[in-house]
Amino acid sequence: MIEFHLDSRSGVSPYLQLVHQVRHALRLGLLREGDQLPTVKDVVARLAINPNTVLKAYRELEHSGLVAARPGVGTFVTGSSLADPALAAHGPLRRELRGWIVKARRAGLDEESIEALFRDAVRSARIEGVA
Repeated sequence: MIEFHLDSRSGVSPYLQLVHQVRHALRLGLLREGDQLPTVKDVVARLAINPNTVLKAYRELEHSGLVAARPGVGTFVTGSSLADPALAAHGPLRRELRGWIVKARRAGLDEESIEALFRDAVRSARIEGVA
């Protein structure tokens, strides 16, 4: 089951952070068809946010066809998936990326600098036609 977290410094609304986290988990194959999302009550208790915020996120995911609410039972991932077809390649790539992150940390980069460098590399690769 996914465990939500909120970053008050991100500038992204709490409901969108929940939506992005579910989409991210689906894309990485961490959530699969039939998996249950935490109940609204559980998310509210864990994150100390308004129930309407969680409901709004779940409704948006439902409208996107990614989850389905079952009244009295919960909200479940549907057959719709964002999982990458090359999911098997994620493991080795993740290990390589972790190694790169360790090197970046040893070089003195903080999390924000690492993310900026990564985004810049992705953007450069796209412009150069590599990705």
